[in-house]
Amino acid sequence: MKPHFSHVETWIFDLDNTLYPPRMRLFDQIEVRMTEWVMRELGVERAEADRLRHAYWAEYGTTLAGLMEVHGVDPHGYLHEVHDISFDVLTPDAALGAHVAALPGRRIVYTNGSAPYAERVLQARGLDGLFDAVYGVEHAEFRPKPERRAFETILALGGIDPARAAMFEDDPRNLAAPHAMGMRTVHVAPEPEPQPHIHHHTDDLTEFLSRLV
Repeated sequence: MKPHFSHVETWIFDLDNTLYPPRMRLFDQIEVRMTEWVMRELGVERAEADRLRHAYWAEYGTTLAGLMEVHGVDPHGYLHEVHDISFDVLTPDAALGAHVAALPGRRIVYTNGSAPYAERVLQARGLDGLFDAVYGVEHAEFRPKPERRAFETILALGGIDPARAAMFEDDPRNLAAPHAMGMRTVHVAPEPEPQPHIHHHTDDLTEFLSRLV
């Protein structure tokens, strides 16, 4: 495994369901908050709000991107409200932190959530202070993964050479652009979804990183 990553100088990690396991179900709270926001702001019933949330995620990459495109929503208040959740379900992971810290080169978090939210997740997981930068969707001009332009914005902001970078991500569609740009791609999820743009799969990020350092 290690030779496949010998060229990597920048390690880019998605946040939700990547730097914590899906079984902790933190994102369930965000989905509830999103549905409630859509119900209130668009004046629709819960079933329609859930339908729109899923439809916009599928078509635009995130629910927020669809709300901005179709309804002209201001993203700042939305991001603050949907991320106002409890982090009690998260537990520190010293082993993961040790392996992240041992990675050679720069370590970066890039999420479709907001950077302040990401910082709170990292703190709850005991991973704060390990990353050289934390980028949220606001740093990509509110363009979401999987858009290539979103990745290009973040890479330019960080001065990152994609040919010397690796991307860890739970959503397989968000690895297509990194692959096309020359990154090593790792799908972090309970089950593999073999696709040409996915180089590696793991259901245990800590164990996977242990083989790289």
